[in-house]
Amino acid sequence: MTVTETGNSLTIVDNRTGKSYEVPVENGSINTMELRKIKVSEEDFGLLGYDPGYLNTASCKSRITYIDGDKGILRYRGYPIEQLAEKSTFLETAYLLIKGELPDKERLAVWTYNIRHHTMTHNNIVKFMDGFRYDAHPMGILVGTVGALSTFYRDAKDIGSEDSRKLQVRRLIGKIPTLAAMSFRHSMGFPYVMPDNDLSYAGNFLSMMFKMTELRYKPNPVLERALDVLFILHADHEQNCSTSSLRAVASSGVDPFSAIAAGCAALYGPLHGGANEAVIRMLMKIGSIDKIPEFIQSVKDGDGRLMGFGHRVYKNYDPRAKIIKDIAFEVFEETGRNPMLDIALELERIALEDDYFVSRKLYPNVDFYSGLIYQAMGFPMDMFPVLFAIGRIPGWLAQWIEHVKDGEQKIARPRQIYLGEDERQFVAMADRPKTRLDEQMAGICRL
Repeated sequence: MTVTETGNSLTIVDNRTGKSYEVPVENGSINTMELRKIKVSEEDFGLLGYDPGYLNTASCKSRITYIDGDKGILRYRGYPIEQLAEKSTFLETAYLLIKGELPDKERLAVWTYNIRHHTMTHNNIVKFMDGFRYDAHPMGILVGTVGALSTFYRDAKDIGSEDSRKLQVRRLIGKIPTLAAMSFRHSMGFPYVMPDNDLSYAGNFLSMMFKMTELRYKPNPVLERALDVLFILHADHEQNCSTSSLRAVASSGVDPFSAIAAGCAALYGPLHGGANEAVIRMLMKIGSIDKIPEFIQSVKDGDGRLMGFGHRVYKNYDPRAKIIKDIAFEVFEETGRNPMLDIALELERIALEDDYFVSRKLYPNVDFYSGLIYQAMGFPMDMFPVLFAIGRIPGWLAQWIEHVKDGEQKIARPRQIYLGEDERQFVAMADRPKTRLDEQMAGICRL
């Protein structure tokens, strides 16, 4: 197949048949259904695009998040992530992602009020959560309880109603921190802490996590702000694994609680939401600065991976990583310096000067320092993906709303390239040839 570009179209010449096809180009892409027209014969199904992992396939048109991986740019609704992290709050950023514009003072006040007054959960959720084993992973608990919410709010199935969608957005953003804190305290055997709506979004979460016998929990303002910024940095990131999973599930017309549960399940994986835990384990394995050269060499030899470096999208320094690095120093001034920070800083310095990593465009990503911060704030590693999920909720909801309102979207149903057997005839059990396993089993039975 020969492809040439002319104006706003591609001319494709099928060398198998000599026929040429004109394929329109729109927004730097082609509609792959146009490839179906390219056939050897009328009975031919037509060409498919083969793209495992969706490395070069756009599944939707979106106006939410823009990423330029080569330049290290991340913007929410056009606003640079650096400005939002410095000047905004998580709830304000959530409003931006979902509504499309920054709120004025009155709208932000109403938005905040509505979120805070949806933080409580039905008492049956407590009974449901108590059914998990004492050592259940908090992220597994979160996946289950978020999905269970769909049975409590049956009106959520009316996804075509804008009023219903607004209500579910408030419920999910409000209740996720409550469920997350409950999952942690369940795993620790601690009694659950009710939400405190006089606190900020991040402060209330810290209270539900760590409040013990004190009458009122007073969060450390530095840690409270650091957590709020971390939530902002995780709020959305285009069509990543969990977001594309959520969109695929949402394409069936399911309620948002079930779709968000699917996003949480995808985030549960060590290659996605568990990546910052892998960084901590790597730093623990290195142990001290003097062992870094040995570790670097082992990575080059193929005996390990440099966790927290490199990204599918970014071929430059992840802009979120720069912000998180600054936050780390602010947090450690309050909590005391984590000895693993020195290992991380030296590891980053060496990697950024080594041609092996530079030539492969392996730069620190958001996971490299975030785990150190969470650990310094008292979060166990099992909670890392849960914290990720709290931050990602507004982005998932914005993506869900966009998907529901997109008239071009259909139920997700990827094609496959079948490489299995051609048609075969069923053979009765008595007529099937014996296998080596059959002979071995027969010998065992005789014994």
